[in-house]
Amino acid sequence: MPIDQPDLIVERYLRRLGGGRPDPAALTFFASLDQMRSVDPLVADRVVAELVDQRSNIKLIASENYASLAVQQAMGNLLTDKYAEGSAGHRFYAGCDNVDAIESHGADLAKALFGADHAYLQPHSGIDANLVAFIAILATRVEESFLERLDVKNVSALSDEQFAELRTELHDQRLLGMDYYSGGHLTHGYRFNISSRLFDARGYTVDRETGLLDLDALRTQLHEVRPLILLAGYSAYTRKIDFAKMRELADEVGATFMVDMAHFAGLVAGKVFTGAYDPVPHAHVVTSTTHKTLRGPRGGIVLSSADYADAVDKGCPAVLGGPLPHVMAAKALALKEASQPSFQEYAARIVDNARALADGLQRRGARVATGGTDNHIVLADVASSFGLTGRQGESALRAVGMTLNRNSLPFDANGPWYTSGLRLGTPALTTLGMGTDEVDEIADVAVEVLRATTPVSVNGKPGKAKYETEAKVVQEARARIAALCDKFPVYPEIDLSIVEG
Repeated sequence: MPIDQPDLIVERYLRRLGGGRPDPAALTFFASLDQMRSVDPLVADRVVAELVDQRSNIKLIASENYASLAVQQAMGNLLTDKYAEGSAGHRFYAGCDNVDAIESHGADLAKALFGADHAYLQPHSGIDANLVAFIAILATRVEESFLERLDVKNVSALSDEQFAELRTELHDQRLLGMDYYSGGHLTHGYRFNISSRLFDARGYTVDRETGLLDLDALRTQLHEVRPLILLAGYSAYTRKIDFAKMRELADEVGATFMVDMAHFAGLVAGKVFTGAYDPVPHAHVVTSTTHKTLRGPRGGIVLSSADYADAVDKGCPAVLGGPLPHVMAAKALALKEASQPSFQEYAARIVDNARALADGLQRRGARVATGGTDNHIVLADVASSFGLTGRQGESALRAVGMTLNRNSLPFDANGPWYTSGLRLGTPALTTLGMGTDEVDEIADVAVEVLRATTPVSVNGKPGKAKYETEAKVVQEARARIAALCDKFPVYPEIDLSIVEG
């Protein structure tokens, strides 16, 4: 127990209960605060401040959610002290029996949940998952055939000259992914990302008029580029993608078909995206984060067909160091949660809420990219609708209690920093229990605030960051958002008045 800490939060909590049964999650949370306070009160205070902040603002960031307290607490244990380089049953350190059991269990859960041949739980993030996938595809498609030509078993047997030749061949491969400004992720070939350094990266775009992905145009581009990898998936695109058709296109040019489903993995797990719209049966390799719509801990995962399994499992030493066993434990819990029937209901409500949000914004005069959404993302064009940059819109809404992010729109004249759009998402508010009525209220408040916001000139020129919002509108909006936050609190099990004494 903490030393020199006479007024323990846990003791206050137990006194408040007066002999009643404590909530296990709340008790663990308060005990962890006591432990942190005994070492560094600032850290404990900031954890509490973050909970206060999240309870005071509606989370509309499409890539964020609320993991269960069980998932959170799985990350706070002695598994964090264990090195486990290698893979389950094939470690470079002794004493990994329990890590093996957890990792194997999590992989089995992932395979069953997604219907995959193989699952790899070790990536620390979505970017790491994509790097593992890239290296695995290069190893399987390029390195293996190079070694076969020389009748050599592995790269250690190559001479320096031969290894230099292999490196040249590895780096002379093309990647075709969705362009960043069309909604693709940084790791899909963006020039400031390692993916464009690793590959000769090319991008496909959405249609300039509709904002939709045109598979006929993609087919033409594929035959021109003839990439090693065709990469699908997005971080800011609002429609379903026909992965069955994309696999057909990839097969036409002999490309490995890879899908990054980081944003919509929960909609796949929750059986909202099925058939042609479920990437797992159609892609050779699928990557994902575990913390967005899947509602797990921060981390990544790779699913693959059997042909790529061995190479995927060599994420360490290829690009990863030691895995994080405590996070793999949390991933296993999240995958177990996502396997329950209630998760399918949750996933369906995410999309219902997103469609209601898009509709609510449009009915009030806001332009929405592609005219709506099929997933959890809504892209609002604040430049054409309100004469604002995304940065101004983001700041104005945060000031009244909405947390979201500015986002580039296709062919965005304002660039990636100021942007012309806002990205709004519904996973987190759906976790809190909000429905279409609450979402419509959010849309109404958002439009009222944006309509009452004007850019502020800087040195006589139109400003891209500074803004002013009518004070009365701000006051009324804050009250309306506060009412929603009070009705749908974040982690209601935790009574913060106990922390305050």
